[in-house]
Amino acid sequence: MLSLGALGVVFGDIGTSPLYALRECFGEYGLAPTPDNVIGILSLIFWTLIAVICVKYMVFVMRADNKGEGGILSLMALAVRSQHTKDITRRRWIMTTLGLFGAALLYGDGVITPAISVLSAMEGLTYAAPQFKPFIIPLTVFVINALFLLQKYGTGRIGVIFGPVLLLWFIALALLGINGIATNPHIFEALLPHHAFEFFYRNGWHGFIVLGSVFLVVTGGEALYADMGHFGKQPIRVSWFFVALPALVLNYFGQGALLLNNPEAVSNPFYLLAPQWATLPLVVLATMSAAIASQALISGVFSITRQAIQLGFCPRISIVHTSSQEIGQIYVPAINWALFVGVIWLVLTFQTSSNLAAAYGIAVTATMVITTILAYEVARQKWNWSFGKAASIFGIFFIMDMAFFTANVRKITHGGWVPLAIGALIYLLMTTWQKGRQILFRRLKERSMPIEDFCQQLLREPPLRVPGTAVYMSGDPWGVPVPLLHNLKHNKVLHQRVAILTIQTKEVPFVTKRERISIQEVIPNIYRIIANYGFMETPKMKHILEACRSQDINFNVTETTFVLGRETIIAEKGDARPGEVGMSLWRERLFAVMSKNAQRPTAFFRIPPNQVIEVGIQVEI
Repeated sequence: MLSLGALGVVFGDIGTSPLYALRECFGEYGLAPTPDNVIGILSLIFWTLIAVICVKYMVFVMRADNKGEGGILSLMALAVRSQHTKDITRRRWIMTTLGLFGAALLYGDGVITPAISVLSAMEGLTYAAPQFKPFIIPLTVFVINALFLLQKYGTGRIGVIFGPVLLLWFIALALLGINGIATNPHIFEALLPHHAFEFFYRNGWHGFIVLGSVFLVVTGGEALYADMGHFGKQPIRVSWFFVALPALVLNYFGQGALLLNNPEAVSNPFYLLAPQWATLPLVVLATMSAAIASQALISGVFSITRQAIQLGFCPRISIVHTSSQEIGQIYVPAINWALFVGVIWLVLTFQTSSNLAAAYGIAVTATMVITTILAYEVARQKWNWSFGKAASIFGIFFIMDMAFFTANVRKITHGGWVPLAIGALIYLLMTTWQKGRQILFRRLKERSMPIEDFCQQLLREPPLRVPGTAVYMSGDPWGVPVPLLHNLKHNKVLHQRVAILTIQTKEVPFVTKRERISIQEVIPNIYRIIANYGFMETPKMKHILEACRSQDINFNVTETTFVLGRETIIAEKGDARPGEVGMSLWRERLFAVMSKNAQRPTAFFRIPPNQVIEVGIQVEI
């Protein structure tokens, strides 16, 4: 059952590549579908699937699991945590920068995948009934609109049919392929790798840039790694080797056999491979499969967003948990509708899947290059591989990834700039938020004081105490939050019990209940509480108070006041301290806007709003 679920969620993207991949290898570059070219390209496709998915991801990259979780941000956290070298600061910065940029590029992939998948599926209608051609764009928009409207119900509900539908899809791919291969078994010559080298030799540079379209057959590789935490390695490997890989190879070879018999079928070998009577049912099945393929990327972007929030690279935004059993099933409304707008814009702008294919691949290839670099670091630092072993294995993958990336570079002027621009924008926002929070933390720390000094001051000059409990939230685990100092300075009173709460995110996906809470009673009735969470978890105040009760510190929620600081950011030119690296004025203003629009802690941490006091603080950065 896990393998069936993995089939539905993990392999949707890579499973819909036969809709357009082989067609683009000929259509975009003007290559004639001669027998030598057909067999050469099929050989490239087959060995690309073997080298990239079977060897790189299934054997090596999936070993780099962060307590079972995969994905580029998880890999980044693992690589950063594994650093033990003397130049640790510089290497951590490099690993973090690479990981952030790779994650940002996946947002661009998350916009373009639904557009090209659904559009390429709907284009099959023209082969069933040519009169449908004017309705392709409206129908595509309708399907995409329905897909994004359904997101609020969660993948648990709408994903019940994912596995069976994708299984039916892969069976259809295999049957179509077998039918095509039966007309020309000579196509199996493409299994011999020398045909790929001969293709390069015959076509030179022109043959090399075809790699830009050959890469379309493995664009789901990163999604495969990112979804590892949902199903585990074994079910994903079983689904790939026993279902997805054989079906894909058979279908690509069936399309190739069709081109050997009828070179004119190059306009759309996938749909022309099917009998006329089967075209319409195939369009329906392809549309469902394309929606599922899109779902994998959309869910992946939701997951990346939550990880970015927890790791401090994104402002707090509303996250809706759509399942009480599965922590990974979430819905992020703001991201959902931003993706929707981007996908609709791409469909209306590019109009055809061929135009979108010209823009597709550049972001994914760049992400794969980054994954190889981060995995190399993990192999060296965490797995304790020798330099020779790590460099020889991941060096081969790096050369392979760079070949695909170089072949895709020419796509930038043909629309490839779109996912790159989206990735650059997301990277700018992430780094601006991270840097801004660091500067803000330093400014607030300058106004604060160590908790030990504060408590000694309370013992020397005891203030008036009032009944009840106050929980002050603080980003500094060892300092006193500014709202507490303001309260004592201006109101001259303190609650009977005071807890200073810091929520820290560890570079692991999940934290055990035993490690969740650390409580220190500094002096009687003054507590320092540190709550630890993984980057796949969303903190909730109710859970934190329950964890405190398990350590015999009982806070009565009805008698507890939560005091939060509400910072108003003032951007000032030249405000950086001596020896401190600040931000340019326009980035400071951008950070101020992001901070102003971030979700309030009351809603994010599920704090009862009628028990919250917010203390306004103006901070110049």
